[in-house]
Amino acid sequence: MSNSWSNWSGFVRAEPKLIATPADTNELADLVRTAPGPLRVVGAGHSFTPLVKSEGTIVSLEKIEGLVSHDAARHQARVRAGTRLGPLMHLLQGIGQGLPNMGDIDRQAIGGALGTATHGSGPTLGAYHTQLETVQIVDGLGKLREYSRAADQETIHAIGVALGAFGILTEVTLNNIASYRLRRRKWVLPIADMLRDFETMMRAHRSAEFYYIPFSGYAQFIASDLSDTATTPRPTEDDEAGLRTLRRLRTALRWLPSLRRRLILGAIAKLPAEDYVQDWLNVYASDRQTRFNEMEYHLPFEEGPKALAEIIELTEKRFPEVYFPMEVRSVAADEFWLSPFYKRPTCSIAIHHDAANDPLPFMRAAEPIFRKYGGRPHWGKMHSLKAADFKKLYPRWDEAMAVRRDIDPQNRFVSPYMAGLFGIET
Repeated sequence: MSNSWSNWSGFVRAEPKLIATPADTNELADLVRTAPGPLRVVGAGHSFTPLVKSEGTIVSLEKIEGLVSHDAARHQARVRAGTRLGPLMHLLQGIGQGLPNMGDIDRQAIGGALGTATHGSGPTLGAYHTQLETVQIVDGLGKLREYSRAADQETIHAIGVALGAFGILTEVTLNNIASYRLRRRKWVLPIADMLRDFETMMRAHRSAEFYYIPFSGYAQFIASDLSDTATTPRPTEDDEAGLRTLRRLRTALRWLPSLRRRLILGAIAKLPAEDYVQDWLNVYASDRQTRFNEMEYHLPFEEGPKALAEIIELTEKRFPEVYFPMEVRSVAADEFWLSPFYKRPTCSIAIHHDAANDPLPFMRAAEPIFRKYGGRPHWGKMHSLKAADFKKLYPRWDEAMAVRRDIDPQNRFVSPYMAGLFGIET
């Protein structure tokens, strides 16, 4: 009987010969040596590209999870790659540590979040991979390898964003910070004001992001800053109720944009402004129940407002079925060779489409705009780029591919999709 697998949104499906859940690195190493190839590794399935898809073996790291050790003085924690972000937050809080930043979803495994350059928002805050101190992998020959920032910085930079193709990540040591509190505020403002004051507003806070609500003319701005005051209750989350309202208005008023806009504005006017203080682990994540597909491009920071204005115009002229808010964030530059944030401060723009609808027409229309402004796609979110495109976007692309060949000389981790990404003849 065949095995079936799908990603979180249901858009990517596979029927591999084997789905394996090794209990430890020894079992994982045996699988790499003997299982039907190609081997692709899965964390939580929150990528929207076919990174995991394989007709050979899909390896789940769900049993390779938990805290291994920690260093209280250095605020470092060694964790297994299958650890989900939600449990990881509580493990770190229990030892007095915190992740410096997070995205708004905590379902991913840390290995998958690292391997796809997953990130939060903040002009001085890097993506998860910038926290790496040590990396342990099983290579393509089934051998265990260990690298440290102190002794192997170039290798860490080469494999920190690994796409599950530079060995299978098993354990990492993360450089964290002392546990902290955040004051989070939300308010609504006209998108024209947001675009005009983009740099000022995004740089005015430790972490800032905003969501543009299609067909409304308004954005919801979210600012988070460190706080040493007492905690206050976090308001009840209303994101899912808001999405239901936007979907109903889309369905009923798809071809009446002016009425749709007025009704959306009425709903926005009822949104209460938020202002609360909580421990870090109670701030970042939101409960995402409505399934969607997503494209996110990472642009030079200064190009963000221009690109977003064009995406908004495209959406509101040609795609009335779109109702999901567009998410805009900033990310600090880093030194990791396959990081979308390599050597440039970044504005990230994410567009979403209900998983019940075909996302491809919208995504295909939006992608040329992102590319026009020098965008690099999020590795785990929808895009159409291949090796020739990436070679132009990443200055150290050829060096990264040489490191990959050393780690996986027999291409055990190279599926047809990965071969297209990397330009590998199979």
